[in-house]
Amino acid sequence: MSFVGKVWKILVGIKDGLVLLFMLLFFVALFGILSARPNPGQVRDGALLIDLSGIVVEERSSLDPIEALLSRSAPVGETRARDITRALDAAAADARVKAVVIDMTTFLGGGQVHLKDIGESMDRVRKAGKPVLTYAKAYADDHILIAAHASEVWLDPIGVAVISGPGRHNLYYAGLLEKLGVNARVYRVGEFKAAVEPWSRTSMSDAARANIGGLYAALWEEYKANVTRARPKLQLARVTGDPQAWIESSGGDMAEAALAAGLVDRLGDRAQFGARVAELAGKDPWSEKPGAFAASELPAYLADIGESRAGKKIGVVTIAGEIVDGKAGPGVAGGTRIADLLDEALDDDLAALVVRIDSPGGSVTASEEIRRAIQRYRDRRIPVAVSMANMAASGGYWVSTPAERVFAEPETVTGSIGVFAVVPTFEGTAAKLGVTADGYRTTDLSGQPDPLGGFTPAMDSLLQTTIAGTYKDFLALVSKARRMPVERVDAIAQGQVWDGGTARQNGLVDAFGGMPEALAWAAEKAGAKDGEWHAVYLGDKGNSYDSLIRQLVTREEEAPASAGGDLFAMTAVSRESLAARLLDDVQRLTGTRGIQALCIACPAAPAVPVRSSTAAPEGLLALLAWLAGR
Repeated sequence: MSFVGKVWKILVGIKDGLVLLFMLLFFVALFGILSARPNPGQVRDGALLIDLSGIVVEERSSLDPIEALLSRSAPVGETRARDITRALDAAAADARVKAVVIDMTTFLGGGQVHLKDIGESMDRVRKAGKPVLTYAKAYADDHILIAAHASEVWLDPIGVAVISGPGRHNLYYAGLLEKLGVNARVYRVGEFKAAVEPWSRTSMSDAARANIGGLYAALWEEYKANVTRARPKLQLARVTGDPQAWIESSGGDMAEAALAAGLVDRLGDRAQFGARVAELAGKDPWSEKPGAFAASELPAYLADIGESRAGKKIGVVTIAGEIVDGKAGPGVAGGTRIADLLDEALDDDLAALVVRIDSPGGSVTASEEIRRAIQRYRDRRIPVAVSMANMAASGGYWVSTPAERVFAEPETVTGSIGVFAVVPTFEGTAAKLGVTADGYRTTDLSGQPDPLGGFTPAMDSLLQTTIAGTYKDFLALVSKARRMPVERVDAIAQGQVWDGGTARQNGLVDAFGGMPEALAWAAEKAGAKDGEWHAVYLGDKGNSYDSLIRQLVTREEEAPASAGGDLFAMTAVSRESLAARLLDDVQRLTGTRGIQALCIACPAAPAVPVRSSTAAPEGLLALLAWLAGR
């Protein structure tokens, strides 16, 4: 029996070892799949198919494969704007591409600058004699900004197309906080820094309304000019002036109304649309499915065309999303992560640096960390340019101050030079629960800050003085960068938000232009002629298999609300994003944050619906909800 027992132990040990070995091999293989770069896919003669699923972004968000697989929520699709424009520009001269198809069935939107750039690339494809077709079940403002540049705009016969114009409503919590006994202590400098108003007011202030109204008016004028120039037959005044009469003129048929007003060119389902593309680009020899046509998809096409690596290196660092402390990102601008990228590239023999900004700002300490890293390039006499995308406001402008040349588009939102902080204290809430605070102080700052007992006048004064000092530092940075007196900077600062055109007039921007203009300027300053330089995006590790992960965690039967083809489906997108907005507001109030240079009043990014099966929020939110019902 002793011998049999020993043999059994050996066999069990071998079995356990083999299990561990196979598990190790499995995880090594999984890691290799998730971290490897895809091989170029086959590019066929036919159409270039661009599936705009989700949102168009400056920088794709990082996706943790393990977290994504374990999570019960599906990530929203993201497509980089520069990938789309690069593919379109290559397709214009590529004999294999007979037509371009842009599928916007599940498109959620993008920034105005990005969409304008895509439209201009579409114009170049059409100028090369190639048709560009779009298809969707529903067209909204962002869809139209792209589709206006197409040669054929297709809409499902039961679909809808509307233009509502820019604008948004903020949520104001002062009444709720008063009812809950929460004291939102607001510290700010500047009459127009509206970021704190949701916590201190029940409505927008007159000063903020005037400033944001001027911004939206400018963006709306740019939108209308872009759309009508690209699509002269569009009856924009009819569509936006009296939408009810416009729709009633077609008997309530939204698709027919869109066709009559020139919003779209043809009505047809996906099979009919595909048949039309097959006429232009060729039939798909591999599929008999109705609506199939010969096509190469965007990821495969990008992998096939590659990017130039000749000549001098022009570094590009991307600052996209809210600026936060630490190593967060991509998709969020972690100050330490971006500063590390810049410092590591100092020894990469870069001929120049372009800072691409698409951010509403955020943490002052993170913004300053990035600014100092950029300044180290200037200290080494490396040319530095800033290219502003949709937004470079507040902290986004802070990080632009070391640049020699600042480029922006007329649709860029910038300025918002101001700082603030909001600190909630819960002495009133605690009192509702029968909790009070008392003790002994040797000074007015003893035991401070006290979130339950409240702040002393000395603590309040100290915090406001800190805010005032930070604002003074901000003004000094802008004054030195723009070579204008501090008093003049203060007059255009105080939290005021500007469109790119006004920013150029008041001296915050040097010239109109996007990334091509910024790169060309940087190359010229570096002494490189056309064809003698290429852009190197810092921290860009290329495409990973995150698209595979997105497919694994997204069930096909769970189509996003945007895939619907009527007004109710379109409004569902906003409804689904409301929970995320409320949670974000609560976290912004209660989270641990330092001084903020953040433009909350700036035009919001495209709504990202929350698609999760997780339970309702608990903890603080549950407590607040309970108190609200008392």
